[in-house]
Formats: sequence, structure tokens, C-alpha cells
Amino acid sequence: MGTGALVLPLDDPRADLDVVGGKGASLARLRRAGLPVPDGFHVTTHAYRAFTAGLGVGRPDAASVAAGEVPAEVAAAILAALPAGPVAVRSSATAEDLPDLSFAGQHDTVLDVRGRDVLDAVRRCWASLWTERAVAYRARHGVADAAMAVVVQEMVPADAAGVLFTADPVTGARDRTVVEAAPGPGDALVGGEVTPERYAVVDGAVTSGGDLLDDREVLELAALGARAQELVGAPVDVEWARVGGRFALLQARPITALEEVWNDSLRGDYLWTCANLGEAVPSVMTPATWSVAQALAQPPIGGHPTAGNIGGRFYLNLSAVLAVGSALGLGGPARRLAAEVFGHLPDGVRVPALPMSRPATVRAALAALAPFLRQQREYARRVEGLLAAAPARAGRLRDRIADADTPARLLALWVSEVEVFLRDDIRVYDAGARAGARGGGARLRRTLRRLVGERDAAALLTGAHGPAGELAGLGPLLALARLRRGEIDRETYLREWGHRFADEFELSAPRPAEDPDWLDRQAAVDGPDPAELLAGQAAAREAAWRRLVAAHPRRAARLGRALAAHGAAVRLRERARSEMVRGFGVLRAFLVRARELTGHDVFFLSLAETAAVLGGDPGPVSAIPARRRAYERYRALPPYPTVIRGHFDPVSWAADPDRRGDVHAPAAAAPPGREVTGLPGAAGVAEGVVRVIPSVADGAALRPGEVLVTTVTNIGWTPLFPRAAAVVTDVGAPLSHAAIVARELGIPAVVGCGDATARLRTGDRVRVDGARGTVTPVDRAG
Repeated sequence: MGTGALVLPLDDPRADLDVVGGKGASLARLRRAGLPVPDGFHVTTHAYRAFTAGLGVGRPDAASVAAGEVPAEVAAAILAALPAGPVAVRSSATAEDLPDLSFAGQHDTVLDVRGRDVLDAVRRCWASLWTERAVAYRARHGVADAAMAVVVQEMVPADAAGVLFTADPVTGARDRTVVEAAPGPGDALVGGEVTPERYAVVDGAVTSGGDLLDDREVLELAALGARAQELVGAPVDVEWARVGGRFALLQARPITALEEVWNDSLRGDYLWTCANLGEAVPSVMTPATWSVAQALAQPPIGGHPTAGNIGGRFYLNLSAVLAVGSALGLGGPARRLAAEVFGHLPDGVRVPALPMSRPATVRAALAALAPFLRQQREYARRVEGLLAAAPARAGRLRDRIADADTPARLLALWVSEVEVFLRDDIRVYDAGARAGARGGGARLRRTLRRLVGERDAAALLTGAHGPAGELAGLGPLLALARLRRGEIDRETYLREWGHRFADEFELSAPRPAEDPDWLDRQAAVDGPDPAELLAGQAAAREAAWRRLVAAHPRRAARLGRALAAHGAAVRLRERARSEMVRGFGVLRAFLVRARELTGHDVFFLSLAETAAVLGGDPGPVSAIPARRRAYERYRALPPYPTVIRGHFDPVSWAADPDRRGDVHAPAAAAPPGREVTGLPGAAGVAEGVVRVIPSVADGAALRPGEVLVTTVTNIGWTPLFPRAAAVVTDVGAPLSHAAIVARELGIPAVVGCGDATARLRTGDRVRVDGARGTVTPVDRAG
């Protein structure tokens, strides 16, 4: 009959998957950890195999198992372990309750069993392994062999029961625990015969619920679920029962059908925008990149997020930002600044207020303002010194990372230097990059428009490059031109600018310095010398200045100082941004080394989770497959609308043939008819043939003199700018990088159109007016 034990105590250390099945192994683990699991015992797979060996058939079937005789030795062992009261008898197959395969509902459970009837219940569980449904399920999932153990537990006389999910079973959100509850023992709920009450727990607080459980009980269940998840190593659903005010856990299994959902639009009725942000982070983020974005984001306003992840893309919560301004009595200036930075909202779109009283909003705004002001003071105090030392410091850190030869040594380096580098240096660079956008010369721009008109104002506000050529945003473009002329070599270019490219904030994306062919591809894109374009714009700027001096001689000196200060601020902002990107390269080097040392794709973990894995914790690794699937699912979708209000489902939006690319909000006005409208990016008028470029990798298709139309541009696109007669983008704002570079080069640009790539086609002839923010079709292709 074999040498294995026929029966084991529920918490026996030998109770592993092969011996007691998936359900049994899970319950044994929970029981050993001290969780409130009803006592009982396992009927092992050795007992099952002893039974099937005596059937005298080659392959069992449900009928032969149901009619078989339980061997005397097996029956004796079961009856000897049986408690006096009623028991629950549960199937526990060796191929069920696994992280990637659950077999939920395939096998039998028999409740309220007494005395010798337990033998019939055990045999019924064994037989359920061989029903047509269970056999077909195994065949469909490629399971060639399985055995059946049985769990026998004391029956819980529950007055309420249900299921809790440590991740939302509908949205997949892992920061949300869902508890379902119904009166009675719970078999009707599990069988789908009753509609349960549903409770939700987010950030340690009960956010919705019913009458059956109070908040204390819901939080107690959530805590038990969190402990079960930690033991299983993945999100779990847990069957529970309540009796006499105490909870018992009856079953815990991984949520195998769980899909990761990255969607902060589900958190409330907010207005989100990716203008400017979509330029900096144009693609779907990996979890590693999002964890850095979260570390750098401003703190929540009264619990409401200031930034969010919607389908893997980075959005700013305008509702939270403007609530701060309104609460502090600065609503008007805050709205004007938002318009300067992010562009005007589409017609009919309103910013919903936060659901908070005015006193609560004021308190939350003041609490959020304090760290912001500290960051600005720290930026002003430290930025010059940090920027001067930045390239050398980043190089030393990369060398230290490369020398770390074990996970423990890399973890020690993370704690002692890399995390400090993120928290201190990169945070200061980020504050500098954002500081230049706040105000951004908005008041000066309005003054100049009033005095000299839009065209001359736009010309006067160029020149940020400065006489010494210090604008980092133009650095890669000018360095490529110097490389073509033989004035610098490849090593010099890569040392100075090998960190700048189109997807430079995405940590999983290789840097140009890592790609031997990247520089050759960029150098192959020829066109007018950017130095000539800068010289032409300088002439236009000088002519505009002469006209201003002639018309307003008494104001010229003060305006000249203001323009010089504006140019210096733009240069400092772009320099901070460049060193911030270099810092992201250091974080990438850390993750690449962690991947090499652990064998896991840590770009699908947060930085904190990667540190935990380096420290020997395997738990976070279980999340990688689901996150990779979510990343690929979102990456296959087109870029989402620039402006989003309320709940937004990227998948259903992408499937809608009538979707809008500019806005997703109730009451948004219909897009205009013939003319494409956006925001003034760079003044000037140009007429030319459209070339729609979906990706910077397709940039070689742009011919000199064509109008570049694309979703979003950034520093990775600037080598194409000298070729273009004009630039038109779906995403962007007047203070975006693309607009700054286009102004410096004197190339008309209209940004933030929302739907230009959908409404214009390659071959259309259009007239681009950068000052008015319009793109007017002159002749349609075909």
C-alpha cells in the first residue's frame, strides 16, 4: 500500500503540494503561521493512490471511483482522526490553487458531514477528479497527471461568511481590498445564489460597505487577507466565516485571472492632463519608471493625488493643482498659469472641484505647500553646485554599480548612495526643471504682446540659447552638426549628450550610449545647419528689439533686463532637466545590474521591490508576469486624449471608431470643422506638404520643407526640426521643450492640437500659423 502517511495533521510540516494538494498545502501554511484556520487533517494523495490501485482499472473514471471500496487501512486512519462534531470535507487536487491555474469550482466540497459518512464524502471528492468537466479542464490546460487529497476540517457554524480579495477582482488594483459578505454559512454565496454586500478597503480605510459587517471587522478581515497574501506570495481570494464575533479562514488561493489595471482615473472625478508631461514621458511607463515618478511627485492634496498613472501614461491632476490656488485665494492666477503651462481647456470642459470643504481644502493646501516651498529653497541653494558636479558624480556611480558583483553588494550600494542620489540630487534637478515652467515668463510675454504685438513678442522671447550656446535643449542638435563637420568625435558626443533621446525618462529604454548604431542613424538625418537657423532668428530678434526701443525708449532698459533674466531661467531649467535625465541613466544602470545579478526583469518592479529582491525576498517577483502583460496591453493602444475627466477606460476608448484624441470629458464641444486648432508654439507662418510621422524611428521619411505632424515631440525629435517647414503636434503646450526649440530655430509650431494626426494625412497641403495656433488645409491629398 506504500510507505507514505495516509493522514496528516492540518499543520504538519510534511503537508506540501504533492502530498496534500494545492488547497491543503495553502491551509497548512496558513495554520502554521498562526492564522485562524479551523483545525482538521489531510487525507493524503498516498491514501488516494492506495484507493485507485484497488479499483482494478487502467484509468479511473467518476463512476468507478464512486462505486469503489475505501481500503480498510485508509478508512481506519480517517475515522481515527475524525473529531466528534460535524466536519467540512474539501477536495484538494495536486494541480489546483496554483499561481497560474486554480481549478476553482471543478472539484467537490461536502459540508456538515458526521461520523462514517465522512468516507462517502471523501470518495465523492476523489470522484470529482474524474468528472467530464474536470478531465476536459486538465486537458485544456495541458495537465497530464493529477492526484486528489482531501481536507477534513471542523465545521464552522457561521452567522456570516464570504470571500475577500486582496486585489480588486474587477479592476485588478492591488491597493484595494474587496470583501464580500452574506448571512449564513456562505455556501449560497460561493454558489452564486445570493447577492453579497460588498466592502472596499483603500489605504487602510473602509471606503464602501453594507450593514452586515462594521468597519472594525472589515479592517480585521483585510489584515488577515494581507497576511495570507504574504504567505502565498501573490494576491489571493480567501473564503472566510464569522462565528461568535470571530473570523475563521476556510480557504486561500491565488487570484489566477487577475489582470493588472493601471488606472488612477478610477479614483475620483478629476480633470487630468498630459500636456507637457506627455512630451517628457511619451510612452507607456514600466512599473520601475512609475515608481520614480511617484517618488518625485508632489504630495496628495487631502488624500487626492496630484499625479496619476492612466493606462501606463503619466497625467497631472488639474483638479488638485487648481484647488490649492483657489483655497489660497489665488484661483485666477492659478488658472492663468495652468493655461500658460498646459494650454487652454477644450470648450465645454470644466475642472471639477475636490469633494472637500473650503476649510479642509485650505488645510490640505497649506500642508502641500510647505514641502513645495522647501524644495524650491533647496533648489535655489544647491542647484549650481550640483549641476557643476553632476556628470562626474553620475559617472562614478555607474562605475560603482558595475563593480557590484553580488545582490547584497548592489543592495548596500542602493542604500548608501543610489537611493540618496534619487532622493537628493534628482529631486533637486526635478524641482529645477519644473520651476522654469511655473510662470515661465508668462507676465513678460503678456507685457510684450501688449507693447509690440504677437510676432515681435515671440521673436524677443527667443535667444535663450545665449551667446555662448548654453541651452541644453539644443545641445544634441548642435553637437550632431559639429560631428558631421568633423569638429568633434563620436566619443565626445556620447560623453556629453549620450543620455538624451526621445524616451529618455523610461528606465527600460537603452540610452544612445548603449546602442552602437544610434549615432549613425542620427547623423544620417541631414538638413539645414541649425547654426544658420539660429543666426536667422537672432537677426529677427535684433530687428524686433530695435522696434521696441524706438516705440518705448523709457521701458527698454527694464525690459532688456527682464528678457536676459528670462533667458537665464530657461537655460537653467534645461540644464537641470538634462542632468535629471543623466541621473535617470544611473537608475537604469542600477536596474540593469540588478537584472543581471537576480535573473529577474526588475523593470516590472518598483525600485523598492527591486531592493527587496536584492535582499533575498522572492515575493515581489510573482507580480512580474501580470505587470508585463498589462504593459504590453497598454503599449498596444494609441496615445490617450490629452485631457481626461472622470473614469476613463483606455481599452474601450481605443476600440471606439469615433474616439477623440484631444479630450475625453462630458459636455466637451465637438471638434471644429476644417481647421485644426492648437496652441501657439512658435510664431511664424509656413505652407507645406504634411508628413505624418508616427514615431521618431520613422523620422528619415521627413523630406526637407515638409510640415512635420506627429503625436508628440521632444529632444529626440530635434534633429528633424531643421528639415521641417513647420511642426504640428497632438500633445504639447507653449512652454514645452518642442515649442522652445522651435522658437529658437525660427520654425513655426502649433502644439497641443489633440487630433492633428487623425485629421491630417501625409500629402495634404496646409498653412501653419504658429502665432494663432491654427493649421488650415489648403489642398487635400488625393
